[in-house]
Amino acid sequence: MKQLCSVATLFCCVGRLAVFGLAWSSPPARSEFTTSLNHGSVTSSSTTGQSALHAAASAPRRVKRSEAFLGVHFDFHAKATDTNIGARTTPEMVAAILDKVRPDYIQIDCKGHPGYASYPTRLGNAVPGIVGDPLRIWREVTAQRGVALYVHYSGVWDSHAAAMHPEWAARNADGKPNPRAMSVFGPYVDRLLIPQLRELAGDYGVDGAWVDGDCWGVTLDYSDDVVRSFCARAGADRAPRGPQEPFWQEWKEFNREGYRAYLRRYVEALKISHPEFEIVSNWAFSDHMPEPVSAPVAALSGDFAPDDSVNSARFTARCFENQGRPWDLMSWGFSRKTWRAKPAVQLMQEAAVVLSLGGGYQVYFTQERDGAVRLEKLDPMAEVARFCRVRQAWSHRSEAIPQIALLYSRAGHYYESSRLFHPSGSGGSGILRSALRALLGARWGVQVVSEHHVQGKFDRWPLWVVPGWTYLEPQFRAELSDYIRRGGAVVLIGDGPSRLFENDIRSASARGRVVGAPGAELVEAVRHLWPDPIVSVEGPGCVDVSPRRIRGTRVIHLVNTGGPHENPPPGGVTHIPPAGPLTVTIRCSRAPKSITAQPEGQQLEVTWSEGVARVVLQRLDLHTILVVEE
Repeated sequence: MKQLCSVATLFCCVGRLAVFGLAWSSPPARSEFTTSLNHGSVTSSSTTGQSALHAAASAPRRVKRSEAFLGVHFDFHAKATDTNIGARTTPEMVAAILDKVRPDYIQIDCKGHPGYASYPTRLGNAVPGIVGDPLRIWREVTAQRGVALYVHYSGVWDSHAAAMHPEWAARNADGKPNPRAMSVFGPYVDRLLIPQLRELAGDYGVDGAWVDGDCWGVTLDYSDDVVRSFCARAGADRAPRGPQEPFWQEWKEFNREGYRAYLRRYVEALKISHPEFEIVSNWAFSDHMPEPVSAPVAALSGDFAPDDSVNSARFTARCFENQGRPWDLMSWGFSRKTWRAKPAVQLMQEAAVVLSLGGGYQVYFTQERDGAVRLEKLDPMAEVARFCRVRQAWSHRSEAIPQIALLYSRAGHYYESSRLFHPSGSGGSGILRSALRALLGARWGVQVVSEHHVQGKFDRWPLWVVPGWTYLEPQFRAELSDYIRRGGAVVLIGDGPSRLFENDIRSASARGRVVGAPGAELVEAVRHLWPDPIVSVEGPGCVDVSPRRIRGTRVIHLVNTGGPHENPPPGGVTHIPPAGPLTVTIRCSRAPKSITAQPEGQQLEVTWSEGVARVVLQRLDLHTILVVEE
């Protein structure tokens, strides 16, 4: 614990000194910085770049990523062995995709994890088998149709760069270059990543990048100069190899701060040269990275687990919704276990979870090895797009009405996990997921919150659940203890929280808590402490309940989470049994003017007495929104 107390002091210095380049030198002046990043790249001053920008400027206005709701994602991670890339990419193919789906934006392959660019870049890493310029075709057609175009670009994970420039790669503990992970402290960001993004923005007029393999691709970097810098700042003799060695927590945080600085560096560099170019870094500031947003990314995004996606979406969406930035989540359009396409109803159920929590939605389909798209793959997406659009007005950018706060502790997770940025690796995160499923199964509104969401705001939530964390920062513990002493309701799960709050457990003024595994015991404890939730739902079926507000109006999202989504059959989920009839009870200070089920447009019969309104929904297929006019 003593080592942890020194982390904040240590990284006050690192935040100022963690610049890039192996010598850890001061950042260059702005004029030198711009010149060095543009060296060898195609900038917006090129003839083709001016032509692309002119065409984009005269086309219909495109929805910015920070405003977007619906997208479709393609990639194929081009390899050196791929041939004829672009041979079948035609304006007609792109137009057919837009006609079928009518998205706000499209994301296409640009540079995948193998590190080869699937367009004729001048930066030296183009895949050999390119025919023509497929990226320009995608850009011209999408611009003409007023659809934003983003590229899928693999960031930290770049196997080709690691092979060609091992001096750019992170070093493993044995001193050998990592075969795929770039060093976030090294020259890769300046020598390839920023110049290539500027080429895409300037020469092609691309709207932005969805950077994959970034935070979750970062590894501990044992490069000599990185270790030397760490030791000088931490007062260590060597970089630790594991949790049993001194300075392990400081070493992990040093590498995390290196990534944060790397992310800020390339996002801010593009803002300087191409202010309209929007960057989204996959899984940054998410369940992988439960911390405040510290880089000017345009939005937050992630592709949740391709199998058991409903439970994945229930968790990851709640980690995004309180971050104060636009966000979306991406389904895989196929199963990773079987590689068979998911039926439309399966994708609709995944979409419903995301929409019910205020997010945007996109679906991932693979491109062929030559970059073309088989249009029949998109038939389910056309249905899914219609499903989403009719719910957009009552879902997109809605805000939760606080009910249960389920603590995802940044400090607790980072303390336990050996991974730098990943939701696994800590006992608390596993207990948290189980607790979330139990709470949602009881049909309560739940928000997943971290320390930075709640400073001085504990009273916003009528009940707190603390799942399994063995370490919490002293200030946060003190604030939560004060909440308990003032009569706040808190449920503690597991031995870790019971030890952290043992004084509060002994205090007669505390309202209650439970120690044990999540499940029936957790649900009973919550019912005892919190008998009057704002919404209650009774009736058959598996139903997630999300009380929210949108533009000042209260909306109750009901999502049917039944069906075999945890273990789908080989052909995917083709049928989800309807839930209902459902009796929905809503606490209201006065009788509502109306309660309407949307998007069906069905006005429900309301009974109201003593501050409680009741309606009956005869059938819940997938996702219905009760709009309460008060």
